[in-house]
Amino acid sequence: MSAAATASPARPVETTLLDLVQAVSEVAQSEAEVVATVHQMLRSGRVRLTGSFRGSILEDV
Repeated sequence: MSAAATASPARPVETTLLDLVQAVSEVAQSEAEVVATVHQMLRSGRVRLTGSFRGSILEDV
């Protein structure tokens, strides 16, 4: 078994929704791509929101 398979999952990146949307917008080609990318990042658990949306359920955001 490789070291990657036994390593603990990476800690989620903590950021505000505004900062996440701004960062994704810098590289996305369209608003639809921004929405889809942010949605996927939040659902995957790789990003955790802080600030006003901390602890929000994705469907509420």
